[in-house]
Amino acid sequence: MRRVVTYETGQTAPDIPLPTQDRAVTVVAPPGDGPGYWAGAPSAVLADGVFYLAYRLRRPVGHGRGYAVMIASSVDGEQFTPLQRINRDDFPAESLERPALVRTPDGRWRLYVSCATPGSPHWWVDVLEADTPDGFDPATRRTVLPGDRATAVKDPVVVWHDGQWHLWASCHLLDDPAATDRMDSRYATSPDGMSWTWRGTALAPRAGAWDARGVRIASVVVGSDGGTFAYYDGRANAAENWSERTGLAVGTFERFEPVGDGPAAVSPHGGALRYVSAVALPGGGYRLYYEQARADGSHELRTEVYPPR
Repeated sequence: MRRVVTYETGQTAPDIPLPTQDRAVTVVAPPGDGPGYWAGAPSAVLADGVFYLAYRLRRPVGHGRGYAVMIASSVDGEQFTPLQRINRDDFPAESLERPALVRTPDGRWRLYVSCATPGSPHWWVDVLEADTPDGFDPATRRTVLPGDRATAVKDPVVVWHDGQWHLWASCHLLDDPAATDRMDSRYATSPDGMSWTWRGTALAPRAGAWDARGVRIASVVVGSDGGTFAYYDGRANAAENWSERTGLAVGTFERFEPVGDGPAAVSPHGGALRYVSAVALPGGGYRLYYEQARADGSHELRTEVYPPR
C-alpha cells in the first residue's frame, strides 16, 4: 500500500509506504505474553550493506518497565543477531524507552537513550558514543536533552542532513500531574549532535481529532523527489496511552501538518501500531520497522519492504 498526498500549500508529498499485515514478518517477539510485554520502539540504520537495529524491551508496570535496549545486526533486514544489550540498571533510570541509533559522518556511532526519572513523570535523554555499534559503554553517557521542571523529553529522532544535525523529540507537559501523558513533537538543530537549540513545535495535537491528546514524530524521511514526510504516533485521549496509531504528516523539518482525518495504519487487534522507523534502500523503496500489538495485548517488532519484492 502507498500514499501520495497533496499538502495544503499545493506541495505533493513523495510516495509514502505504509505498514500492512500481509507481507510483514516478526523481527523480535515480545519478552512475555499479555499486556505490558513489549519488543519494539525501533531505530534502524543501513550502513555498508548491513542493517543495524536498536530497540527497547519492556515488561509491565511493576515488573520492570523498560528494562533493556538491544543493538542487533542483519544482512537481510529480517534475521537479526544481537550485538549488545544495554541494561536499565546501567543508568540512574526507572525505565528506558525508545533509543535513537545513528552513524556519524566520520563513521562513528551514537546511541541516544530515553531515561525515566525514578518516581517522576520526567524523562531525559543521554547519548553514548562508540567506534562500532557493539561498543557502547553506559559509563560514558552524557546528558544532551535534560528537559526541565515543566517538560519531559524522550523518544528522539536524529538525522544528519545538509551539514548539520536535526532532532525531533516527544515533549510531555508536566504542569498538570494528572495529565502528563500529553505530548507534542519539537524540533531542534545542532552542529555536533550534542548541544541542541530548540527551534519550535514541529507537530502539535489537533483538538477533537484522533490525535488530540498527543503526537510523537517517529521517523522523518526526505524522499527522492525532495519532498519531506514524517510518520507519527497519535492518541485521542489518556486511555489510549501506549496504544498509539500511526499517522502521516508532510511539510518541512521545522513544521509538519497531518494528512487526513484518521490514522494511516493501525493494528488489526485494536491496539498499537507505532514507532515506524523507515530506512531508504539503495535500489529504491524502503524497509519499515515498527511496533505492533498482538491479539493478547503484547507488542512485537515487525518489518516489511516497500515496494514488495
